[in-house]
Parts: sequence; C-alpha cells; structure tokens
Amino acid sequence: MTEFNIYKDYKHNDELRRSFNELATTVFGINFEKWYQKGYWNDRYIPYSYVDQGKVIANVSVNLLDFIVDGERKRAIQIGTVMTHPDYRNRGLSAKLMNHVLAEYENQYDIMYLFANQTVLDFYPKFGFQRASEAQFSIEYTPSNPNVTGLNKLDGSNKNDLDFIYKMASERKPVSNKFGTINTEGISMFYSIYVFPDDTYYVEDEDAIVIFTSEDEQVDIFDIISRKEINLGNILSKITNTNTKKIIFHYTPDYPGIQTQSENFNGDDVLFVKTNGNNTFPNQVKHPITSKA
Repeated sequence: MTEFNIYKDYKHNDELRRSFNELATTVFGINFEKWYQKGYWNDRYIPYSYVDQGKVIANVSVNLLDFIVDGERKRAIQIGTVMTHPDYRNRGLSAKLMNHVLAEYENQYDIMYLFANQTVLDFYPKFGFQRASEAQFSIEYTPSNPNVTGLNKLDGSNKNDLDFIYKMASERKPVSNKFGTINTEGISMFYSIYVFPDDTYYVEDEDAIVIFTSEDEQVDIFDIISRKEINLGNILSKITNTNTKKIIFHYTPDYPGIQTQSENFNGDDVLFVKTNGNNTFPNQVKHPITSKA
C-alpha cells in the first residue's frame, strides 16, 4: 500500500490550502478561504492531512481551546473537519490520522471531543471516545417593554464590523461559568462570516454583541459576546417583540435570577468525548454553537 506524507498547519501554503478547501467543498460543501484571507484562521486551528502529489486526500483537524466548567479552566481539544477524498476511501487514512493526532497530543488535554454525523457513530469509539448527551435550554418569555434603542446591526461582510467582532471575541468572558469556552475567537469568526453574517447585533448600553434570530413566537440566541457581566433582561427587551413567547439558548445559560427549562438535545451531530486523568465531561450542558468546529 502506498505511504503518504502527513502535512500539518500549512495554512500559509497556497497550494495545500487550496487543495484542502477543494476537499472540504467536496465533502462538506464548505470553504475556508474567506476565513483565511480575512485573517481569522489563527494558530489554534491545525489541519493534519495526508497529501498525494500536492493534493490533500484526507484530513483530521485539531482546534485548541479551553473549557470553563463550574468556573474551573480545562484544556480542551476539539477534533473536526474529518474527511477523505472519495478516490482514497476505505484505506484507513482517517484512522491513521486520528492515531497520529492522539499520539501527538497525549497528556496535553483534559477533555478531547468532537461532533460526529450519523453515518460514523461506530468510528470514534474505536479511539476511546464515548458518546455524551447535550441539553437544550429555554425560557418562556413575555415582553413587557420592547425597546430597540441602541440595537445596531453588524454586517458579516464588512471588514470593520468583523474586526470589531474579533476584538470583542478575543477579550470576551465565557458565555457561561457553568459551561463555556474561551480562546475560540478564530472559530467564532467562521460563524460570523459563513453562518450568521446577517444575524449579529451590537447592544450599546450593554457593550455586548448578540447573535440571534427571531421567527414567529420564538427567539433563538446563539451567542452573547461581552467583556463584562450582562443584564439579560435588558438584552431581551431589545431583541424580542410583542409576539415573542419563547427564548431558546444555543449554549448553557448561567444568568442570575433566570430559571431555564431543559430537555435532551437531539441534533444532527452527536457529541463524543475522551477525557484524561480524573476529568469528566459535565452533564446537562449545551456546547456553545459558535465554538463548534
């Protein structure tokens, strides 16, 4: 069997980055080039790829970040962008890359994790990952005094707005002390560019960025980026309307005086976790969607 070379962290190599993007487009329908060109692909997102004659044929990426779990910091590694070119499948390339990454980062993390689609649920337990559950949090909400004063929309295609979001994300407090993430500004910008370019707003009097959508009677909050504690009630008064009845949080809310409801979260992807030492992954939490690689 042909042995291929492994290349890592080659984002500044135009040829390999272009091939990586072509493979990502083929497998996932996504392209990282705009993220790179705008300067937000930082050193925390590291692809490990097999390359054949200058062509990226398989990849496993590492995203280095930190968890906040009940106020305590944990070293975390998120595995993502696991993909193999159709012409090179069934050769065990993804498994070899996974083993390579596990060996390189042995004892350098407290929690390693990934999100797997439904077609590969039998793959990751082979490497010591265990399936974990997530919760979905919500509150019933009746607006008492909607007030959109000081709510300014940010443009996900505008470099000045994106740089402002990046600065805020780089200095942010974790979205929750119960379960949050830090050092995730790079991956957050991926969401600002590709996923929520039209759903991001700045709340002046809270000095906070809120990513949300509103449809019918429901408001979905995907992230609140702030450098200080925020007044959730003030933010809700600006992002809701007279039709709003329910708020869905796409992270683990941790706001004083706010009683949330929770239920099991059943998304398209399944969370798998591998821990080091005495560390455990907490129950009844929701991984912040804007930190998901």
